Amino acid sequence: MKSPLLSLPGAVAAEGSDEGVAAHYGDLFREQRALADGTGLVDLSHRGVVTITGDDRLAWLHLLLTQHVSELPPGEATEALVLSANGHIEHALYLVDDGTTTWAHVEPGTREALVAYLESMKFFYRVEVADRTDDIALVHLPAGSIAEVPEGTAVRETPYGRDLFLPREGLEAYAAAHGPLAGILAYEALRVENHRPRLGFETDHRTIPHELGWIGSAVHLQKGCYRGQETVARVQNLGKPPRRLVFLHLDGSEVLLPGHGTPIRLAADGAEGRQLGFVTTSARHHELGPIALALVKRNVPVDAELMAGDTAAAQEAVVEV
Repeated sequence: MKSPLLSLPGAVAAEGSDEGVAAHYGDLFREQRALADGTGLVDLSHRGVVTITGDDRLAWLHLLLTQHVSELPPGEATEALVLSANGHIEHALYLVDDGTTTWAHVEPGTREALVAYLESMKFFYRVEVADRTDDIALVHLPAGSIAEVPEGTAVRETPYGRDLFLPREGLEAYAAAHGPLAGILAYEALRVENHRPRLGFETDHRTIPHELGWIGSAVHLQKGCYRGQETVARVQNLGKPPRRLVFLHLDGSEVLLPGHGTPIRLAADGAEGRQLGFVTTSARHHELGPIALALVKRNVPVDAELMAGDTAAAQEAVVEV
């Protein structure tokens, strides 16, 4: 879904998973600094929006999701996953309930499969699932923003800012009143800085929640059964995940950033060394310079110097070894 804000002066379209919104509006670092200072907004209208209504909505979602949501208070933001029977991550939902409706935004390209799964699990529960992407647009306000929120708007308040579920027809007017606009590259740079995983970037077909630090924030360990819980409990109680998320400070002398999937190796082993993981997201940060997230084997020494392709990288642990 193409955002109308792409027609604004200076807008450069994003590619890949974030196609449909602006990568930037002409000055990546200025846009990052604005977000870090609590001003401006990010157009996330390419993300899917799903709502669940009905008296049983929270009790029903509690049975399907990794998070404890049966007693979720109105206005309290949370996040949750849908796992496969083997405990692999299939969906990530960013949730808030307003007292009558549970609102969720999800990754671009995942809403159809998510809605189909939810519909297949309704059974006798009094719930209605709706894909609201065509009429609701997601907008992100950074932490510290004093921008006005229209009355009646569903809002997810988090330590990183507020996600607003706005009527799509009002997106242009709201952006004009509460700019400056920041593109998805600025938003992603701050996400990487804060070590926040993203479905489809930090995950592959075999990722389990422990590898990304999603235990606690998206996975509740003292709730009832849900699909994939056996794997979660087994790894939590009896073992360690096979891989772990790391934060990388990249060599700033390189012109190009290592892209998603770039092999990670020990620097001491050189270019012919064994692959130990891969880059998941890389970004240019206004203060830290080139940075990245990567998924590596758990037994990679925490103090080891790494290579991301041809780029030297110093790691910081994100997930406990």
